Amino acid sequence: MFFLGCFATATAAAAAAEVAAPVPGYVLDNTEVREIHAASLKRDYQLYVALPDSYRASERRYPVVFVVDAGYAFPVARGIASRLHRHAGMEEAIVVGLSYAKGDEGVYSRRRDYTPSVPRNGGYRSDMPGRPAAFGEADAYGRFIATEVFPHVAAHYRADMRRKIFVGHSYGSLLGLQVLLTRPNTFEHYILGSPSLWFDRGVMFDREKAYAAAHGDMPASVFFGIGSRETLAPGKQRSRAEEDADMVADLRDFHGALAAHRYRGLATTLKVFADEDHASVFPLVLTHGLRAYLKQK
Repeated sequence: MFFLGCFATATAAAAAAEVAAPVPGYVLDNTEVREIHAASLKRDYQLYVALPDSYRASERRYPVVFVVDAGYAFPVARGIASRLHRHAGMEEAIVVGLSYAKGDEGVYSRRRDYTPSVPRNGGYRSDMPGRPAAFGEADAYGRFIATEVFPHVAAHYRADMRRKIFVGHSYGSLLGLQVLLTRPNTFEHYILGSPSLWFDRGVMFDREKAYAAAHGDMPASVFFGIGSRETLAPGKQRSRAEEDADMVADLRDFHGALAAHRYRGLATTLKVFADEDHASVFPLVLTHGLRAYLKQK
């Protein structure tokens, strides 16, 4: 009985140890995480970096894809970029994901960092207790990317900083438009999916008009994509409010305004993806947007 008791105790201890042992997480191949302090914003972020398959064995420089909303979008962008190279002959690229601010909830961080203004209609609640809702820092965040993220990437990787691609979706596309309408040559190519052009009563339409009044050129290429289901529900009257927005019509109007102003150096494409909605369309926008810029063998 003594030996049976010892055996039972040992078995139970082993089972408990097995249960308590941490299960390792899945790690994406050829990826790195770098900490970066945004001195201008007084916040800390992370950069998620995916290197091409050939990076370690080559000496060449690669175009760089910068993607916001990195928690979701980085692994998607990494996978699509890799697959386009392996199976469709597209050139390889470094993918850099820009995280939300450390210590912030995702909604709080993206509302603050990606939106171009403080909404005049108000009505937003903060998702972080004890902190007021924050908006309107897209211009400052765009400067952080250009003046702090770019030098960091250039110093640590063989990046071709003459071929930089911005990728954003929804609020992330508002950030891209803010950069495009203030310092368009920050990136050579913009991939903008389902931009929230209803935000702040259509403030980006006003900013495009202001840009056109002061500039005749816009040196960049832009791929716009959106799902065909991102339209106004039947029976509703269209307005520039989130609940009554027709995002497809808004994007067609914005794209038309860019075309009407005939900016020198600007090349744009707009594609509406059939049977896709706001939640499902991003991988298609990214795939077609990369094809529109990266070279094919």
